[in-house]
Amino acid sequence: MRNKRGTVVVNVLLVGGGGREHALAWKIAQSPLLERLYCAPGNAGIEEVAELTALDVTDHDAVAAFCLDKQIGLVVVGPEAPLVAGIADDLEAQGLLVFGPSKAASSLEGSKGFTKDLCTEFDIPTAAYRRFTDAASARAYLQSQAMPIVVKADGLAAGKGVVIAQTRDEANAAVDACFQGSFGAAGAEVVIEEFLDGEEASFFALVDGDTVLPLATAQDHKRVHDGDRGPNTGGMGAYSPAPIMTQALCDRTMNEIILPTVAAMKRRGTPFKGVLYAGLMIDAAAPKLIEYNVRFGDPEAQPLMMRLKSDLLPVLVATAKGRLSGLTLEWEANAALCVVMASKGYPGAYDKGTEIKGLDAARTVPQSTVFHAGTARDGTRIVATGGRVLGVTALGSDIAQAQARAYEAVDAINWPQGFCRRDIGWRALTCDA
Repeated sequence: MRNKRGTVVVNVLLVGGGGREHALAWKIAQSPLLERLYCAPGNAGIEEVAELTALDVTDHDAVAAFCLDKQIGLVVVGPEAPLVAGIADDLEAQGLLVFGPSKAASSLEGSKGFTKDLCTEFDIPTAAYRRFTDAASARAYLQSQAMPIVVKADGLAAGKGVVIAQTRDEANAAVDACFQGSFGAAGAEVVIEEFLDGEEASFFALVDGDTVLPLATAQDHKRVHDGDRGPNTGGMGAYSPAPIMTQALCDRTMNEIILPTVAAMKRRGTPFKGVLYAGLMIDAAAPKLIEYNVRFGDPEAQPLMMRLKSDLLPVLVATAKGRLSGLTLEWEANAALCVVMASKGYPGAYDKGTEIKGLDAARTVPQSTVFHAGTARDGTRIVATGGRVLGVTALGSDIAQAQARAYEAVDAINWPQGFCRRDIGWRALTCDA
């Protein structure tokens, strides 16, 4: 398809409805190569930049039929669950172009044990570990291990299947929770690994099966409360760049972790295409892999998309087509920071349907954007529908200014049933002090 100037343009379907997808939709919508942007299922924020469609994304035949009817030139899959379910394979079998890895390659996120075994086989630095399929064996192993220790549900658990146990009782309880069904099928197998001390960072790279194009670095905040206290969540905020990720550390991450993984996946006959997100632990200036995700992070995508100066759409197409070689990306020198506003009670039980006001006022803060995660439109009202609901994001000359602007926008929002951490970016500000 071409526009009036003769430039090839493309219709895009974006799969997902969270904050990551709003950030991607916001960025894709700016591309001069875009004809029409659809999103399934989307949210109240995405609706401002894309046409929402009520597709059942678990019905891959229905998604393929929609894409063929709408002449979709690229499908961008945001969340991990559809990828692990094989949506990329099924759509590509219908001749569609997909940004996102195959079902087999998605095992890098779909099974923590798979990734740990791959690290062992290909000498990729990571924590020592063991895999278990029953509680008795896992409990027996814990008796000989030092605390703290990390207990993980093997499969997808929406960022909540990881417990850093300070005591053996906590570790045993985490094991029991997995095998008693707290995380559904994700907990049918458990990975127990040594606790790594240090500072976490996120490293992202686009991969087309062979070529790797690194993206900007970021750091998120998994714990629900200030001071990194409380249970793990899907992420309460993030910022980019991560000061701890020096160029030397980025080079080591590429050479010791990312490139060996890409080579290993190709060697196994399951080449990886899409965005590879390495969660790292940095200690003594050395990176170790905590885990892989096979999609953009949420909330890391929000500051990344704010900082990306280049057009995102052509590089997504190039990744899907295996044509990344020779491409580069341009980034804002400025920093960006995202504060997640969540429903009170998250990551436990929370009320749905509460009204959010003040979103227009928040947008008046310089260089700020409010990305929606768990929202819907109810007539003229915007209501919360999820645990993590908004990603209030701002650019600044440095982390401190980005943080100040983000919290100024947060304070303009009137949502009594919501809460946020007030210390997003504290590690970066400590580094700068």
